[in-house]
Amino acid sequence: MSLRFYDTSARQVRDFTPLREGCASLYLCGATVQAPPHIGHIRSGVNFDILRRWLTYHGYRVTLCRNVTDIDDKIINVARGEGVEWWEVAERNQRAFTAAYDTLGCLPPTVEPRATGHVPEMIELMRRLIDRGHAYPAADGSGDVYFDVTSFPDYGALSNQRPDQMRGAADTDDDRRKRDPRDFALWKGARPGEPSWETPWGRGRPGWHLECSAMSTKYLGGSFDIHGGGLDLVFPHHENEVAQSRAAGDGFARYWLHNGLLTMGGEKMSKSLGNSLLIPDMVRKVRPVELRYYLAQAHYRSVIDYSDDALAEAAAAFQRVEGFLTRAVEVVGAVEPAGRVPGPFAAAMDDDLGVSQALAVLHGHVRDGNTAITEGGKERIAELAGQVRAMLAVLGLDPLSDTWTQSADSGLSDVVDSLVAVALEQRQAARARKDYAAADAIRDQLLAAGVVVEDTPRGPRWELRRS
Repeated sequence: MSLRFYDTSARQVRDFTPLREGCASLYLCGATVQAPPHIGHIRSGVNFDILRRWLTYHGYRVTLCRNVTDIDDKIINVARGEGVEWWEVAERNQRAFTAAYDTLGCLPPTVEPRATGHVPEMIELMRRLIDRGHAYPAADGSGDVYFDVTSFPDYGALSNQRPDQMRGAADTDDDRRKRDPRDFALWKGARPGEPSWETPWGRGRPGWHLECSAMSTKYLGGSFDIHGGGLDLVFPHHENEVAQSRAAGDGFARYWLHNGLLTMGGEKMSKSLGNSLLIPDMVRKVRPVELRYYLAQAHYRSVIDYSDDALAEAAAAFQRVEGFLTRAVEVVGAVEPAGRVPGPFAAAMDDDLGVSQALAVLHGHVRDGNTAITEGGKERIAELAGQVRAMLAVLGLDPLSDTWTQSADSGLSDVVDSLVAVALEQRQAARARKDYAAADAIRDQLLAAGVVVEDTPRGPRWELRRS
């Protein structure tokens, strides 16, 4: 099966054919940094990290551009409410997003441009649109510049809407400056106390939609392969990106991929509703790799409705996989990932990133591996463990990889291992002299400290107690 994705613009699954052989260019709408990220924000990062890894597995040289929107009405309002500068709000929250992506094992993007660093490119894009008759500066000299929706016949095609049934764009305080209420702001004229930049049409700051078109084409070219983002961005954000980019003469994105939302009690997760689950809080409930498994396990286009029970089930499922690898290594020694993933796993991933079906294949291999451990077939154990590691690698979930073994507290691992080894030696000595009460007391003390001891035919083994 060829690699296929559901293209929002075509409303069907399409074979992936890149613009340049052997290369894949991907633009992902990243953070608007008015607040720290919750798991709904980071789901997109995890989903598209898996896409990137799968494209790389296929041999593509992937260029991932993930932007940062560091100037926006929401950022300005937060700064005003706190009595601080807008850039202070943007900076601290961008750091929080970066830390969250890193915590969940997302590979860093090839480039991560900030909107405020690309004002010259935005001015040039507006100039092209005005020259072509697709945009106009406000007649009152306010500095506003608007895109003329009626000048672009395909407006609404991405979101499958009819322009005559659309509401006006709610992005300005005074629609009288617009020729049509549906026209959207490319540039917003300067307001007292707000940041602004000089343009030929007056001082002001960029509109949200203009930013992404300018940044994506600067780093990926006038035409590129894939544009990604959350389903909530299809309209108006991505619709407006298409309109302004193609009206300016660019081919723009050839495939549009959108991840589903993460809800809580059926409502979109958002800070305004008070239902956000911030990443630092979440990784106190489960380990980061388990949280990644939870966010990755559903199909990227599906809705996830968060619950603590579902999170616990995902953590337990990952622990079963991890447990097999741990036992396999104890039996056969170090196991390297296989060179290729199993065919059924690849077929599931090729079919619009079918991660849930791919995980079914992975768990089947884990069950077979546990059976092989029971039966003592070392060659079969090593084969299955290598395949499991290969499958986990393309999902960013391999617990034996450096990403997860070199965690922030990894420097303590040798110390903990040595201390537990001493306690287990004392326990074994107590058992040898048939002082079972003392042996049980040592085991119970370890358990109280968060160390679970399991007696196996090859001797005792231990692990940290899971949440």
